[in-house]
Amino acid sequence: MDLNEYCPHKVVSAEKAISKIKRGSRVFIGTGCGEPQHLIRSMVSDMNMQDIMIYQMLSSTLSEYVEDEFFLRRFSLKIFFISRSMRKAAAEGKIDYIPTYLSQIPTLFYSQRIGLDVALIQVSPPDKFGYCSLGISVDITRAGMESAKMLIAQVNPRLPKTWGDSFIHVDDIDYLVSHEESVVESPPQWREDEVTRRIGMYVAQVVDDESTIQVGFGHLPNAVLQYLDKKKDLGIHTQVITDGLLPLLKKKVITNKKKSLLAGRVVASLCMGSQELYDFVHNNPMFYFRSSDYVNDPTVIARNDNLISISSALEVDLTGQVCSDSMGNLFYSGIGDQVDFLRGSAMSKGGFSIVALPSTARNGKVSRIVPSLSEGAGVATTRADVDIVITEYGIAELQGKSIYQRVMELAQIAHPKFREELIEQAKQRNYIFADQLPPSTEDLSFLEGYKSTVDLSNGKTALFRPLFPSDEFAYRNFFYSLQEKTIYYRFFYKMKIFSHEVVQKQYASVDYTRNMSFIGLVQSRRHQELIAIGSYAEGDDDRAEVAFVVREDYQGMGIASYILEQLEMIARDNDYKGFIATTLRENAPMIHVFKKRYPNAKVISSTGDVMLLMDFDDPDKPEAAAREPIV
Repeated sequence: MDLNEYCPHKVVSAEKAISKIKRGSRVFIGTGCGEPQHLIRSMVSDMNMQDIMIYQMLSSTLSEYVEDEFFLRRFSLKIFFISRSMRKAAAEGKIDYIPTYLSQIPTLFYSQRIGLDVALIQVSPPDKFGYCSLGISVDITRAGMESAKMLIAQVNPRLPKTWGDSFIHVDDIDYLVSHEESVVESPPQWREDEVTRRIGMYVAQVVDDESTIQVGFGHLPNAVLQYLDKKKDLGIHTQVITDGLLPLLKKKVITNKKKSLLAGRVVASLCMGSQELYDFVHNNPMFYFRSSDYVNDPTVIARNDNLISISSALEVDLTGQVCSDSMGNLFYSGIGDQVDFLRGSAMSKGGFSIVALPSTARNGKVSRIVPSLSEGAGVATTRADVDIVITEYGIAELQGKSIYQRVMELAQIAHPKFREELIEQAKQRNYIFADQLPPSTEDLSFLEGYKSTVDLSNGKTALFRPLFPSDEFAYRNFFYSLQEKTIYYRFFYKMKIFSHEVVQKQYASVDYTRNMSFIGLVQSRRHQELIAIGSYAEGDDDRAEVAFVVREDYQGMGIASYILEQLEMIARDNDYKGFIATTLRENAPMIHVFKKRYPNAKVISSTGDVMLLMDFDDPDKPEAAAREPIV
C-alpha cells in the first residue's frame, strides 16, 4: 500500500507530528528495541515540548538525555523497568520507577488508572490491505496505543514484521511518519565463566525434554540457555526473546512440538537482541506475539503443561524471599515477569520455577544468600512463591519446605566461606536447632561426579548421590517407612526413635572422603523420596567399614549391589583398599550381596554376627555394572 495515495493527509514529518502534542501531555512510548527513535529525538528537539510526562517499559534512546538538566526540566520519565542504561539515572533520582507486574500494566492503561494523551510507536510499512506490524514490541505497546487519545507511528521498513496480535491498520493511526533507520539492538552481554557454567549445569539437570520454558529478563537466565543444547523438543512461552534462544532454535532443540498451548509456536511479547535475531524472527510464522496481559497472565501460563520458569535475583534470604528489583534502597531493574511466571508455572501440570543467581557479588565480597534481605530491598517474590533456587554450588528445593529445611537447603548452596555465618545467623533468629551442624565449608562441586541415575525394573528412575545436611527430613521419613525387621538387620537392635540428634551424629562423621554416606532417591510427583542409603566409615588397615539399607518395596532390584559398587568407586578415590562389614548371621540377603561382588571375601563368624573382609582387587570380582536397568 502506498501511504501517500491511500491517506496523504496522515503522512507528515516528524516535526509536524510532534507539534500536535500539547504541553502537559502524558505520552506513551513503545518498548525497548521497538521504540521509535526518530520520533523520540524529534520530540526532545522541539522546544515547545514542556512538562511532558513519559511512560515507557524499557527505555533506550532517552538514556542519551537523562544527564541533561534542561531535558529533565521539560520531561518527566515514568519507567516500568529500569534498563542497564537507566540505572545511574534511577540511582540519582532523575527518573521515576513504577513497580508492577507486567501482566497488569495493560489494565492500568485500559482502565485509565494511568491516562494517556499520546502514544508514539514504531511499525512496519503496511501490507496491501493496510495492516502494519508492531514488530518486536507488542508487550504493553498495544494497550498503550489503544488507550491513547492520539496515535503517532514511525513507519520503518527495517522493523521486522511479526505474526500474532501485532497488527494495526493505518486507519487507526492519526499520523504516519516515514523514516528508515536501524532498529535498536541489544546484543548478548554475558561472558562464559565457571560460575555460569556450573549454574547452567544444574539448570540442565532439572529441565526435562519436552518442557516449555520461560526465560526472564537479565543476563544470567539467557547465559545458561546454552547448557540446554542436549535437550529435545523444548517449547517457549516467554515475555522476551533474546539471542540466548537463537542457537537452540537453529539446532532444533526448540521445536514447540510438545506444547499443550499453541503447539508449534514460540509465544512471546517482545524481542530484544542482535540483527541476526531480528532477521530470524522477521515474518517467521513460528513466532506468535501477544500482549503482556496474555503472555504473562498466570492462568494462560498454566495452560502450558511442564512449564519451567527460569529467572534471576539479586538476593535470596534464608526463608526464601527474593529481591529482584533493588539493591537495598537503590532501584536496579524491575519486578518484570518473575512473579507472573512463578505463579503460572506453579499452576502448570508438571511445571515449576527456577530462580538462578551467583552465590556472591562484588567480586566475592558479599553473599547473595543472606540471613535477611538488605535494608530497603523489596520483596519481589514472596517465600510462598519460590520453588527451586540454583547457584553455582547446587540446587535448593524450597516449595513445601519448612523454614528449618529452607535454611539448610539455601546455606548448602551459598558460597562455602559464608555458610557458617549463615547458620549462626539462622540460630540467632531461631530458624533452626541450636545444635545444627553447618554444611561443609569446602567446595563440594567434585561430588557432582558421584551422582548417577539408574532405571529400575519397576519403571522408576533412581538418582544416587551423597547425603547432604538438607536431607534430614527425607532421611527421617525413610527410617520410619522401614519395617521393624529391616531396622533390626541394619542397626542390630529394635531402634524405635530416629531423632534430630541421631541424624546429626551420623552426618557429623561425613566428610565425603574418609567417611561417606550415599543415598538413592526416586521421584514421587514433584518431590523425591529416599529409598536407600549406604555408608562407609574409616576403619583399620586401609579398609572402610560399610553398611547399607534399602526400603522393602525396592529390595530385590539390585539397588544394594549398585550402592556397594558406587561406594567402592568413591572409597578407591580416597585410597581405601577394601571394605569390612558386620552383619547378622540370619541376614542372608546382605551376605549374598557382599559375596556376589567379592567372591573371595573372608568370613569371620562369631555368636550371632558375621564379619566380612573384602578386597577391592579381588581377582574373581565381576565387572562393574553397566548403566542400564538394574534388576
